Amino acid sequence: MKTLYLLAALLCLPGTVLAQQAASRCPALPPGSGLQWDEQANTGFLACKARSDDGRHSLNVMLTTRDPDIRFSRSQRAESGVFSGESLHWYVPELAGRDEAYAASRRITVVKLGKDQYAQIWIDAESPEELDRLQSMASQLDVSAGASYLVSGK
Repeated sequence: MKTLYLLAALLCLPGTVLAQQAASRCPALPPGSGLQWDEQANTGFLACKARSDDGRHSLNVMLTTRDPDIRFSRSQRAESGVFSGESLHWYVPELAGRDEAYAASRRITVVKLGKDQYAQIWIDAESPEELDRLQSMASQLDVSAGASYLVSGK
């Protein structure tokens, strides 16, 4: 009889694990992206880092209730884009300095999503082609579940 209970408990386990994965507050990644989120949440912020199969983080999103207060200079401005329905400008991070190879595939931006809701997005691509792909992917993300988490704390 104990074996039957143990078997029933084990059969329920995959469904529980799947339900936990589905409950992610990070935005859904497009099918076939080859990425999965590493999520970290605390009061007032939600960090989502997209990890590839080799463990490299390339697309990162932090939702926060506090203004990141990052000021970008116009000389850092690169491409225009969209994130969760909001227009934005991508910027070359200052860390890139004068290293053109680094600057060619790294971007950062901050978007105000609503009252006391901000998204900081940064991309650490390995090539300009991967940068294009990740910017396109970022434009498709919907952070409404994460934004709801910021408001409710749940």
